[in-house]
Amino acid sequence: MMKGHRTWIFENKPAIVAAAAVGGPFEANGRIADDFDLLHEDLWLGEESYEKAHKVLLEEAFFKAMEKGNITKEHIQFIIAGDLINQMTPSNFAAKTIGAPYIGVFGACSTSMEGLALGAFIVNHGGAQYVLTGASSHNTAVEKQFRYPTEYGGQKPPTAQWTVTGAGAALISSSGAGPRIVAATMGRVVDMGLTDPFNMGGAMAPAAVDTIEAHLRDMQMDSSDYDLIVTGDLGKIGRQVSLDLLREHGLNLDEEKYQDCGLLIYREGQPVLSGASGAGCSAAVVYGHLLNRMKRGELKRILVVATGALLSPLSFQQGETIPCIAHAVAIEYGGDEE
Repeated sequence: MMKGHRTWIFENKPAIVAAAAVGGPFEANGRIADDFDLLHEDLWLGEESYEKAHKVLLEEAFFKAMEKGNITKEHIQFIIAGDLINQMTPSNFAAKTIGAPYIGVFGACSTSMEGLALGAFIVNHGGAQYVLTGASSHNTAVEKQFRYPTEYGGQKPPTAQWTVTGAGAALISSSGAGPRIVAATMGRVVDMGLTDPFNMGGAMAPAAVDTIEAHLRDMQMDSSDYDLIVTGDLGKIGRQVSLDLLREHGLNLDEEKYQDCGLLIYREGQPVLSGASGAGCSAAVVYGHLLNRMKRGELKRILVVATGALLSPLSFQQGETIPCIAHAVAIEYGGDEE
């Protein structure tokens, strides 16, 4: 079950029997709009606050995944979810709606793969037949908490990223057809002393490199063994920093096979500066776009390395540096998994 120092092998290969992605109006104009199950025309989603709209995003992703998996909420034995809002209230309230046992996790923008890894661990060892996991973010709710309300109109530097309004959910099961979760490498906190909250990509890149190297070392694999290695939300700057660091460490990745969710979700010309970010970024891209590509036969083996910056407004105000983390999950699909 354990391989190397940080990697779990899931010998029973839990299946992602269904997945769903929900997005907002900005995402509806992006590169992968066709891979969302539901797209909203405005940021309010019919609610009276952005935080309540945030909760609805995750609820919709949960219910859509269950619908696609042909089960009801009564079948769910565990929910594993998280977001970026204080005390993860959107996830907490969404879990209340489902009513299943709930495990709230906070890994910032790495939460999607943290939840997938923990869900696979539970299912792999017979702890549940159905686990629902997901992550979400809402541009205006998150920006208000971590930076400035969008109405303030503050100018951002080129290193900044655009918080995704979106949610992604996956239904993990011990049986059924779908992509298989075969391994997970859990990240450790890496802090290189950066303090700029408008350069999350640069801060998170070393954590991504640390986890990628640990995974390949533990698994005794080469990067070429994967059709795609995709990070969570490093953006343009963070992706380039991570490529440079990997090369310095003797690992020359094929740039076409090393992508970033924060660069896949939006089109050229959308004003996202260095790219996308947010806990919903990797969740929506993986549970929508990338799993669809796997089911079409375009990808057979991928490594998703979701990245997170573990800062808070309080830690930043107290002059702390930005600790970061990355969790990696290996997913395989041959088209006939049962």
